[in-house]
Parts: sequence; structure tokens; C-alpha cells
Amino acid sequence: MRRHRQRGDVLIALLIFGGIAAFLVGGLVQMAVLEHQAGRAKVAKELAFQIAEAGLEYYKWHLVHNASDFQDGTGGPGPYEHGYTDKDGNVVGKFSLEITPPPVGSTVVQIRSAGWSLAYPAVRRTVVARVGFPSLVDYAFLTNTDAWIGDTETIHGKFHANGGIRFDGVGDALITSARATYVCRPFHGCGNQERPGIWGDGGPTSFWQFPVPAQDFTAITVDLANLRTLAQTSGIYLGPSGTNGYRLRFNADRTVNIERVTALQPSVIGWDINGVLRVESNDIQTTQLIEIRAIPASGAIFAEDKVWVDGTVSGHTTVGSGRFPDNPATRTSIVINGDIRYVAKDGTHTLGLIAQQHVLIPRYSPDQLEVDAAVLAQNGSAQRYYYPGNILDRLVIYGSVISNGLWTWSWVSGGGAIVSGYRNTDTTYDANLTYGPPPGFPVGNAYNQISWQEE
Repeated sequence: MRRHRQRGDVLIALLIFGGIAAFLVGGLVQMAVLEHQAGRAKVAKELAFQIAEAGLEYYKWHLVHNASDFQDGTGGPGPYEHGYTDKDGNVVGKFSLEITPPPVGSTVVQIRSAGWSLAYPAVRRTVVARVGFPSLVDYAFLTNTDAWIGDTETIHGKFHANGGIRFDGVGDALITSARATYVCRPFHGCGNQERPGIWGDGGPTSFWQFPVPAQDFTAITVDLANLRTLAQTSGIYLGPSGTNGYRLRFNADRTVNIERVTALQPSVIGWDINGVLRVESNDIQTTQLIEIRAIPASGAIFAEDKVWVDGTVSGHTTVGSGRFPDNPATRTSIVINGDIRYVAKDGTHTLGLIAQQHVLIPRYSPDQLEVDAAVLAQNGSAQRYYYPGNILDRLVIYGSVISNGLWTWSWVSGGGAIVSGYRNTDTTYDANLTYGPPPGFPVGNAYNQISWQEE
């Protein structure tokens, strides 16, 4: 009997330990299954992310080849679904795209891409990116020749000259020249001496860089003929005035007064930036109202004549001035007739002024003048003539100045004292122009990614 009880005790112990072992093995198997499933889910989640990212890259590529197509080549509304293949060409997932076109006055496109694998279609990842064509003119000031910034001038934003720079003012961003050395000419206070690409008493010199690659003014030059066509088809087109030109006075309610300039002030004596004597008038005496027009959705206004501009700008607009066929003897200019101010400096209002020849500030300009605009003198200069003894207080520019030729708002004596023009000038680059230039202004041919996030 005693030996029989011992066998029973052993059997019970074996059953207990066997049950425990079975429980542990079952738990380990279940844990292994769960870990395997979790691993596959993790792989599926990572694959979904890669597929979503591939969707972003695909549409950025698509925009480079067709910058104005926001419907994935279909001509219809999205979402737009594509297969995603592995290295062997097998479709292993899909991505779905939702494209938000840029608003008026912007180049920024929003791309929303959702990705998933075919094995785990419920596991999805979604990424959103904002991409935009940067403007080619993201400078406070850009010129195709030499420049001199005086000791009463301040530049807020990048400054570039394809020639040399005498910099006696103050800057807060890169100051760049395409020249290692250059010959500084007498109208910049030198006696034809060789100077470094950038030199002077201003600074900070830590912002100075030279030589750097030259800016291609051929790429920057706007095709005025295209702007004219846009104005003719969906904007405001003004043919030859038959008089002196047109005055455009912008109003805060997104309208513009179109006036014919019927008479000018008496001619005055001045000298342009190239030392050429000018006996002429760029100041209005009388005008005749033609009509008041709403700013067109395209923002394009073009005149085949000289144009005077002033007022309060609301919305996105570009004024072009030129005569065709292009002839150097008949090229037209734009005159800044007085203050040009935005309703707000928040990126929702921009003005471009594109002159076939010069952008001018006239003899009888205000003592204190503000210009909110991106101005481009395509073949000439942004300038105010030298009017002997005519000294004014302050010029403030918010936007960008692009001058193919020599540029100045101020004239100084050999000793550096102001003898004509504005004593103080303050130019601030409007950062909104980088991805929201005025209609018709040149932009790059490759998108930049501005922001990215996962939803």
C-alpha cells in the first residue's frame, strides 16, 4: 500500500507540472504569434509611410513637368489613386492624392498623400506638404551693374549686384557681388580705381560675399508681350493714349481710376544716371477720368504708353508698360506719382510695376514718400534724375527693386553730402514675394518644399 501511494503522488506531480508546462508553452506560442503580428503591423505601418512619401515625391515631379496642372493630368477632381510597386514591379500598395491649387497671388500648392499596403489596407499613413515655386527676384535690391549704397541708406533683405558694390550703408542680410574686383567709376565717388567686389565703410561686413555667380537677367526679364496678351484677354488693356500717357490711381476697394494725362508741368532740367542732360517733365498737371474699373481676377494691367501710378493697393496686381515691336527709341517708363501703399502688409496685397525702360521718381515727388511694390526696370534704370538743389527727406520702399541699369534715388557731392534726391532711404524686402510674387513676375522652374507634416 505504501508503494502504491508513492506512485500516485508521482502521477499527480507529473500532471501538475505537465499542465504548467503546457500553459507556459501555450503562452509563449501566443506571445510569439502576437509579436509576429505586431511586427508585421509595424512593417505595414512603415510601408504605408513610404508609400505616402512616394506619393508626395511623385506629385512634386509632376509639377516640375507641368507646373499648372493640379488635377494629375486627368482634367477632373480628385482624389487621384496610383499603384505602388516593389523593385520587381509587383504592386504592393497604393497612394491617394488630394491637391489644393495655389490661391490667387501665390505659387504654393498643398499635396495630401495617403498610403497603404495591399496586405494591410486598414493601416494607412497620411502626409501633407506645401510646395511652391520661389520667385527669381527674392531680393530687396538686384541690379545688373555696379551699385553704391550711401551712409544714410538701409537695406533690409538680400542685395545683389552683377557689378561691384560700394557699400557705406547698413544691411541685415547677404550682400553679394559677382565681381572679385572692379573699376569704381567717378559717379560712385571714385577716380576709376580698382576695388574689391564689395568695399566701403558700411556693414556688417560678415554679410559680404564675393565673387558669387552672376544673376541671369535674361531669366529675370519678364516677357511683356505675354503680360499684354493676358491683359487683353482677362485683364485691363490700354492702347496708346494719344496724349502723354495714363495715370492709374488705385483705391482701397479693389478698383482703379484710369485717367488720361492731358497736360504736364513745365519741363525742368535734370541729368540721368548716365550723365545725359534731360530737359523734360515727368510731373502731371491735369488728367481726364476715363473710367473706374475693378481689379481683374488675373491682376494684369497693361498700357502701350507711359504710366503714372499712385494710391492704395488691394489685392494682387501688376502694371506693365511697353510699346511693340520693341524699339529702344520708343520704350516706355513708369513714374511713381506719389505714395503707393498696401491696405495691409500681410501677403494678401502685392503690386508689380514692370517698365520696358525706366522706373522714375519725378521732380515734384513728396518730401516723404512710401512705395509698397516690386518694381522692375527691364531695360533701363530705377532712378530719380539729378535735379540741382532739390533735396528731400525720406524714401521708404517695401517690396523689391530690380534695375537692369545703374540705379539711384540720391545724388552726392565728391565729399559724400547729399546734393539732390532723398537724404534717407530705407528698403525692406517683402518676404511674401518669395512665394507670392505679383502676377507675371518670373519664378523658378523647381518647387521648394515649404512645410511637411504627418496627419
